[in-house]
Amino acid sequence: MAPHQLPAVLFAALAFFLALAVPSLAGDPDMLQDFCVADYKSLKGPLRLNGFPCKKPENVTANDFFSNVLAAPGNTNNPVGSTVTAANVENVPGLNTLGVSMSRVDYAPWGVNPPHTHPRATEIIFVIEGSLEVGFITTAGKLFAHTVCKGEIFVFPRGLLHFQRNNGGAPAVAISAFNSQLPGTQSVAVALFGASPQVPTDVLVRALEIDGGVVEAIKAKFPTKY
Repeated sequence: MAPHQLPAVLFAALAFFLALAVPSLAGDPDMLQDFCVADYKSLKGPLRLNGFPCKKPENVTANDFFSNVLAAPGNTNNPVGSTVTAANVENVPGLNTLGVSMSRVDYAPWGVNPPHTHPRATEIIFVIEGSLEVGFITTAGKLFAHTVCKGEIFVFPRGLLHFQRNNGGAPAVAISAFNSQLPGTQSVAVALFGASPQVPTDVLVRALEIDGGVVEAIKAKFPTKY
């Protein structure tokens, strides 16, 4: 089976995992109606009131709850050898206020999804193809790592630093589910070296115990976005 082919039975299993990913204390506020499809047209500026405004019910269609965004493999031809394709409230309007989202992660041979956090969600990852070495680090500095093979899952607690690495010489694919409509992702490397304004070099020198020239060289690899 090609890595981009996701059988219907696997999506059925993922629906079950999504249900598990919504604990009684969810990352997002509880909804007060059947649905609140995101009305992108009326939104001017950033998210408001912890979410998107609702589309009028009479304008809602089945397509608001549908997406094929995870069907195609992502381009892994990049320095880290992985790419994340998100299905969240920003591209699936029906997810607004429902407290769930998903992502597809494609890995080149030996590709890495670098250390990062999701500040607003717990994540459960389901390996579709290949084998991944995964792990998260607690606030006490302890690493919990495991090899996760095809058909197996692993959980990353909300807000904790975690990573994944393809263990093999063939492409790998995984699906992640989150208990937030917009879990957010903060890459450690980008946060430290690509922030705007930049984190002062002397702060990073002391924190990482490396030379200032090394810090500046790394910063040059992460151009700021703003």
